[in-house]
Amino acid sequence: MPEDKTHVYLMPGMAANSSIFDGIQLPPDRFVMHKLDWFLPEKGMSLNDYAKKMCDNVLHENPVLLGVSFGGMLVQEMANHCKPFKTIIVSSVKNHSELPKRMVFAKYTKAHKLLPTGLVNNVELLAKYAFGETVTKRLELYEKYLSIRDKNYIDWSLDQIVNWKQHEPPKNLVQIHGEKDAVFPIGNIRECIIVKNGTHTMIIHRAKWFNEHLPTIILE
Repeated sequence: MPEDKTHVYLMPGMAANSSIFDGIQLPPDRFVMHKLDWFLPEKGMSLNDYAKKMCDNVLHENPVLLGVSFGGMLVQEMANHCKPFKTIIVSSVKNHSELPKRMVFAKYTKAHKLLPTGLVNNVELLAKYAFGETVTKRLELYEKYLSIRDKNYIDWSLDQIVNWKQHEPPKNLVQIHGEKDAVFPIGNIRECIIVKNGTHTMIIHRAKWFNEHLPTIILE
């Protein structure tokens, strides 16, 4: 790396903001963390075009891109434009064949277009979409994390996920996946670092694991 410190750009999952990374702490003498947030896509915008525009926020050469869930798909698209040193995906998929059957079914039946996304202000429903979890407790916490409530953004995101066509992941990709991920079941995932008992929201709930292991994963 040309600099003493490694720049790590963090991209949250669908409808979530960068506060999901509040628990992540990397040694400041070796790493600089930069949190990215979603912007509203233009009408008809492809995920690749969105990724190219998001790369305008990446201000360092050879960065590390880390994305969670749908953000993991996005950073893989970004890797085509901003040439990262390493791409890390968490609770995500590295090609379309790892998508669960229900998402493949949605692609062909357009079932995802029938989802009641107009109810995005219902945090419980949004948490079900974004995190794959039924939320009954700690609603205020999820209100904090899931702040992107724009219906067009949610519709666009669901459409990009079910229609994702990637065959080959970018070079230097590391996939970290929870053993109990309800959104992208581990049974579909090949060759990844498995987090025991990790769920789809492990970036929040298992921050300690990431703080212990990310420095080595990034630099090895």
